[in-house]
Amino acid sequence: MYENAWGKAKGYLLSLRDVRNTGQLVFLAMIVLISWSGVKAIQANYELQKQVSEVSKQNELKRLENSNMELQNEYYKSSQYLEVTARQNFGLAKPGETVLLVPKEVAMANTVDVGDEPKDEVTEKKQPFWQENFEAWIDFLFHRNANRS
Repeated sequence: MYENAWGKAKGYLLSLRDVRNTGQLVFLAMIVLISWSGVKAIQANYELQKQVSEVSKQNELKRLENSNMELQNEYYKSSQYLEVTARQNFGLAKPGETVLLVPKEVAMANTVDVGDEPKDEVTEKKQPFWQENFEAWIDFLFHRNANRS
């Protein structure tokens, strides 16, 4: 058994003496190396493209922030802003208007909490997400028009 394996290995080594076989091995090695360098170049380009995309997104965000700041500065220079600020901070009014100052306690005592509204809807038993999803798929597949929430 060992003699048979040794004989195959010896035959393989002897076949390497042939120039054609050696040339094929060298050619295959060159193809593998060229492919490997090509894959590395593609990977490097992909990483660089991701960086370029991220920087362009950040650049666009900064441009939008600058545009927003310019609009905000224009608003601060407008007469509307000056009027609102004078009304809020100094209690000023236009001629003919009457200013009513209501204490905070009085104003808050006369407000209605939105969360205290009674619910007329019948609350259904909440199902787990997976069960709702499964039933939605069943309804879709069997063309049911169930109104599920």
